[in-house]
Parts: sequence; structure tokens; C-alpha cells
Amino acid sequence: MADWFSPAQCVGYVAFVLGVGSFLQTSDRRFKLFMAGECLAYVVHFALLGNPTAVASSTMSMLRSLLALRTRSVWVMVAVIAANLVLGVALAKQPSDWLPLAASCLGTYALFQLQGIPMRLVMLCGTCLWIANNVIAGSIGGTALEVVVAAVNLSTIWRMVRRDNAAQTA
Repeated sequence: MADWFSPAQCVGYVAFVLGVGSFLQTSDRRFKLFMAGECLAYVVHFALLGNPTAVASSTMSMLRSLLALRTRSVWVMVAVIAANLVLGVALAKQPSDWLPLAASCLGTYALFQLQGIPMRLVMLCGTCLWIANNVIAGSIGGTALEVVVAAVNLSTIWRMVRRDNAAQTA
């Protein structure tokens, strides 16, 4: 049974707050900044839980979030996805180890190639992969984070759809 107040879980709760903050943003720039912070907390969280593939994936996700603030280059996106795949080949020991890496690849594509609602829909797919990873890894804060993130992301998508519809009728 996991200790709800261990250092690993406490850092997971920090990731939770930053992740929810990220998906509340309707500004793509603020979304990416909050996400970088969430990923940094995840790096520490999963390092403390002893999950190296999730550490690698979270590190790549943090880097891609920061890079996506500066460029939308397809080549940068491909390099980040390739790095994720190399990390997977080097670190994955069981099929579930690919869950965070696949989520990171989806997120990379979304952050570099999509905007607005489509970006958030692809990120939602990645969230589902993270939920599965976190349940398997025993991450209480991470699982709570991703379940709430899915709900918040759906709510934000709904707000954006309503905003866009109102702008079209105005």
C-alpha cells in the first residue's frame, strides 16, 4: 500500500496542481508553460517512485513543452519523438513502460502541430495513457492528476467550443 504523504506522493500532488492549472488555460502559451512545470514535478515524482521510463518521458515532455513555446518546426518535433522512441527502446522492460512514452509522443505532435481544441483533444488521448501508467506505477497523485486533468480538459474544450460558437454568431 502506498504512503499518501511520502516525498514521492507529495511531489505528485504538486504535479497535480500544475497539471490542473495547465488544462484550465485557454491560452496555448500559458498551457505550455504550466505543462512544463507539471512535467518537472513529474520528473522528480517518478524518480522517487523508481520508474525510469516515466522519468525519461516526463523529461522529454518538459523539453518539448519549452521547445514548443519557441518553435513549431516539424524537424524539432520529429527529433523529440525520435528521442522518446530511443528512450523506449533503451528503458522499456515491459509493455506498460511504453504508455508514458506513447503519451509523450502524442503530446509532442499536439504541441508542435496543433492549436486550440484539436491540440487539447490529442492531449486528452495522452492523458488516458498516463492514467493507465499511473495506476500501474502506484502513483496516487499522478492518477488523481490525470483523471482531474481529463475532466478539466473536457470542460475547457467545451468552454472553447462555446466561445467559438458565440464568436461566429456575433
